[in-house]
Amino acid sequence: MLTVNVAVLLAFIVVMRLRRRTEARSRLDEKMTVVIVLVLGVLIAPTPFGHSLGQMIGQLASSITHASS
Repeated sequence: MLTVNVAVLLAFIVVMRLRRRTEARSRLDEKMTVVIVLVLGVLIAPTPFGHSLGQMIGQLASSITHASS
């Protein structure tokens, strides 16, 4: 039996949707992409990869804040 990680599948779908030309997208298509990306974020967040990614983004935001002040 073949099992597919849902987060990997959603990441693949997001990449394929974002590769399309911008002019060809409708508002509904853009909203669907946003929903898929949000679901992907919810699936990745509780994983160790999600925690480390969140820490890296937090450090980046902190360094940008300190650099601009």
